[in-house]
Amino acid sequence: MNPARSTLLPGFQFGRFVAYDRRNIGAAVEMEFLRLYGRVLRLLAADRAVAIGLVLAALAIAGLQFLEPVLFGRVIDLLARSDRMQESAVWAEALSLLILWAAIGLSAIGANVTVALFADRMAHRNRLKVMHDYFQHVLSLPLSFHGDTQSGRLMKIMLVGSDNLFGLWLSFFREHLITFISAIVLLPLTLILNWRLGLLLIGLVVIFGALAAFVIRRTENAQRQVEALHTQLAGNAQDALSNVMVVQSFTRLSSEARLFSDIIRQVIAHQFPVLNWWAVVSVMTSAASTICVIMIFMLGTWLHLRGQATVGEIVSFMGFATMLIGKLEGAVGFASRLVLLMPSLSEMFSVLDARTTVPEKPNAVDIPRAKGEVAFEDVAFAYPGGQPIFSHVNFSAAPGKTIALVGPTGAGKSTAMALLQRLWDPKEGRVTLDGHDLRDVSLESLRRNIGVVFQESMLFNRTIRENLLVGRPDASQEDLEHACRLAEAHDFIQRQPHGYDTMIGERGSSLSGGQRQRLAIARALLKDPPVLILDEATSALDAATEARVQKALAALMAGRTTFIIAHRLSTVRDADEILVFAGGEIAERGGFKELVAQGGHFAELVRTQLTGSTST
Repeated sequence: MNPARSTLLPGFQFGRFVAYDRRNIGAAVEMEFLRLYGRVLRLLAADRAVAIGLVLAALAIAGLQFLEPVLFGRVIDLLARSDRMQESAVWAEALSLLILWAAIGLSAIGANVTVALFADRMAHRNRLKVMHDYFQHVLSLPLSFHGDTQSGRLMKIMLVGSDNLFGLWLSFFREHLITFISAIVLLPLTLILNWRLGLLLIGLVVIFGALAAFVIRRTENAQRQVEALHTQLAGNAQDALSNVMVVQSFTRLSSEARLFSDIIRQVIAHQFPVLNWWAVVSVMTSAASTICVIMIFMLGTWLHLRGQATVGEIVSFMGFATMLIGKLEGAVGFASRLVLLMPSLSEMFSVLDARTTVPEKPNAVDIPRAKGEVAFEDVAFAYPGGQPIFSHVNFSAAPGKTIALVGPTGAGKSTAMALLQRLWDPKEGRVTLDGHDLRDVSLESLRRNIGVVFQESMLFNRTIRENLLVGRPDASQEDLEHACRLAEAHDFIQRQPHGYDTMIGERGSSLSGGQRQRLAIARALLKDPPVLILDEATSALDAATEARVQKALAALMAGRTTFIIAHRLSTVRDADEILVFAGGEIAERGGFKELVAQGGHFAELVRTQLTGSTST
């Protein structure tokens, strides 16, 4: 095939468009359709016994429903020949048929109730399980994944995907499984009753199947684009709502609403053609019911006149047709729903299939409380597809020492600390904690030994107590108060309306910047890690607030191996060693006075800050 001449159609894979060759799209869609919904059913593996029981119950229901038109036809034939039978014989046969009919009806009702109860419970249980697994999986993915993916999209994918799975499982096991069993297993049995009329019914089912397959092929790609736009809609909405202060301050209300409306118009433009196709199918399905009954009546009459069909058989087949058409209407609607839901389920599975960039070894070491000895040994790193951040980085920190990392933005300070937390793995060299290569250590035990105080305090929309317990869930009230006193936070907490049980709003919005930061320090104190990272912990604070926070930080740093990332050089004056990152390497290292005396990069940074503060 000449690539230059191939016609490509857009598809969607988790937030980005990909391409399909038009010549192969039919086979690709069918394969993806089968693969996707095979996986949907495999999610029920834990409830395999219940699912098998529901299949058997559906088979029984289909069989019972198949028998009802047969019995009705037998009653008609009995009435047709009753003038040639004794009255007692007619009544005896009629009574036996009615008793059998009643037994079949009651059995069908009982089976339907059983299916409904177990299908509901199975669908609810597995919907919640999928949500739990998705939530846990997404939380475990590295920051590289979350940096590329909006949280609003992830929430939309989880909620919509789990709701769609619930609806599919419920409708499939309660209704449409019976239809498929009837079409695949029981429909051929009509050939035993009258093969000519049976062939007519089978032909009808084949036409329905071909029609549904044709519409699926015509609408699948358009629906992918619709789902891509829905995901974009959720992402944009979350983006605007999370920055509502910026939207209002910069008078972006109309602009953001206009952007939202533009995406909605695109959704409608792509969705309506899909709905038009399925509307045509719905109309044709309704018309087919009448057409099929008329055809059976005409063919049955002709066969009856030739002695090849009884009146009862004709009536039975008209009952089959009415029952099957009703079921096939539902099945076609279900098939259309499968097509409409394919993109959202593909999105969900693409998130579940996302793999971490820092996999844990099966035999990873679970280290106890570390002594806090950290070493970078000839470490080099570059982000995927990017330029090298640094190379040949070597330094060590003895337990209890304070190491400061300074340098211009983008020099690699925060990246080095990300490697220490194993948010990334180095391209070359290794990072060790107490002599253990971090790649050999379990992530749980590594991060249990490291505490971080960020520039942004990153608090939950929960109570003060719940935010503090993130550091140590089993801490007592005395432990909380002790940590908060050390962090200069206890007094302002006591002044809150409900003390430690006060809700603090999204990202701690009801507190000041200094209060939020002191809570973050208290949280780290409560965790009591042997290794501490202070990532620009005071850069966003005013001088007065910084003084109080620095006092809290001093209490936090006591006895811990501490790494300070700082642009404000006054905060690193007392560090045991200062590492100056520049040009992809550690350009200078030493104490504050020593580096100033050298007159190099660090001295220039100090002069720049002093000049800036003087001019201010």
